[in-house]
Amino acid sequence: MADLGLRGAIESSHRNAEPTAAPSLRLAAIGARIATAATRLDPVVAICAALALGLILAALFAPSIAPFDPDAQRLLARLKPPVGFPGADTKHLFGTDQLGRDILSRCLYGLRLSLFLALFGAVVGLLLGAGVGFIAGLVGGSVDSLLMSIVDVKLSLPFTLVALFVIAFAGTDIGVLVVVLGLAYWAHFARLVRAQVVALRELPYIEAARAAGATDFRIAVRHLLPNIVSPVVVMFTLNISNLILLESALSFIGLGVQPPTATLGSMVGQGRDYMASAPWVVAMPAILIVLVALVVMLLGDALRDRFDVKLRER
Repeated sequence: MADLGLRGAIESSHRNAEPTAAPSLRLAAIGARIATAATRLDPVVAICAALALGLILAALFAPSIAPFDPDAQRLLARLKPPVGFPGADTKHLFGTDQLGRDILSRCLYGLRLSLFLALFGAVVGLLLGAGVGFIAGLVGGSVDSLLMSIVDVKLSLPFTLVALFVIAFAGTDIGVLVVVLGLAYWAHFARLVRAQVVALRELPYIEAARAAGATDFRIAVRHLLPNIVSPVVVMFTLNISNLILLESALSFIGLGVQPPTATLGSMVGQGRDYMASAPWVVAMPAILIVLVALVVMLLGDALRDRFDVKLRER
């Protein structure tokens, strides 16, 4: 009887320990998989991923991180240099601009808005362009000719002229700017996707699938889409970089987000008259623009390698 009681107590203790041990084992397994995946990453990709994560977090939590109100003017503290230069104010890490506004705070808020505009503008361009290109390449015939004629007309028009026309009639609201940026490169998506679909639809395995009774929808989803993901991902990431630069250019010439709202491009545009006397006013947002564009392009190249079906099979 004593042995039975001791065995029962041991089994009971094991049953009670299992629920607490299982989560720790699962966490350890997840940690091991993450560590294994991290060791396989290219160092450049790992650094870019860390920078991208830091930039995204800085943009998302800008209201909590920014030390000052980005629009608050302090004329007595105007044109203070960054910390480390003579005459710097330790309260302003990146210095102040011509109106005494904290450059670090404006960079954080400007990064937030610039990333928002570039990301949603790229999504609009992707949805519109990829849809047009996929339909044109899959259907062919007169539909293809009509849609590609529209694409050619779009590519023949200077984008600045289109932007001026839209902004003149619709204003410079955030939604209008997203649409304007989305219209910038949708034709490039259309031509890329159409070329990929036309090249793929005549391949033997597509003909074999069609002969086996596969519907056009199944062929499109199962065989065509996976093979065009790689170039589309690359163009999408490149478009984000291009749209960040484009938004900066529009803000630089006064067609983007209007003052006092900060974007990286508008900060460069407003500080161009002070480049000789206070170069940090322009340098800080300009460096951030270059950093964001570079990180996005390098990550896009890495994603291309990850999603490319042909590269995965090697």
